[in-house]
Amino acid sequence: MIVTGLQKIQNLVVAIAIAANVSGAFVLLALVAVMNVDVISRNLFNAPFRGVVEVVIFSLALIVFLQLPDVVRTGRLTRSDGFLGVLRHHMPKAGGALGRILNGISFIFMCMIVWTVWPEFTESFESCHFFTQPEFGPAPTGQIWTDFMTGLQRCDYFGTPGILQAPWWPVRLAIAFGCALAAVIFLFKTLLGEDTFAPNKAG
Repeated sequence: MIVTGLQKIQNLVVAIAIAANVSGAFVLLALVAVMNVDVISRNLFNAPFRGVVEVVIFSLALIVFLQLPDVVRTGRLTRSDGFLGVLRHHMPKAGGALGRILNGISFIFMCMIVWTVWPEFTESFESCHFFTQPEFGPAPTGQIWTDFMTGLQRCDYFGTPGILQAPWWPVRLAIAFGCALAAVIFLFKTLLGEDTFAPNKAG
């Protein structure tokens, strides 16, 4: 029963990681479109897209942390594992043990990132006062869309005033989400081994 429960959790983690990866891919496509529009408008009409730098910075953070869990799941995270590969080839048990230790350390570091970022997310989200009375401005009306649009104008913003501004909380939420899901995957790999998310086991 425990094994079945772990497999269900593992399948759910895989599905969420893949969905986040796809979402990151769509953000990447949108970023490519924005940069192409900037190049065309800059060269043909001498009218560069204002705020393209802010869009790039904002989008890159979303892309990296939305795609991080699936990169960890598939073992494509950039790292120097030459020694580990040699050790696994000549001494499989020692290599597997060292791999679990490294995954455990990675799990701890991901948890530390979540622990650091989550308060920043809650602070930036609460600055919008979507559901609470702000110090200045109208009180929430109970109409979700109206209160959401009004709250966006009060959020803690990133960007350049008068050019492009965007609330910080979606990026911080993406960082917390990506690192938390990556931590879960590292935990599975620590407990069950590096190949726990192999296609023949995850599916």
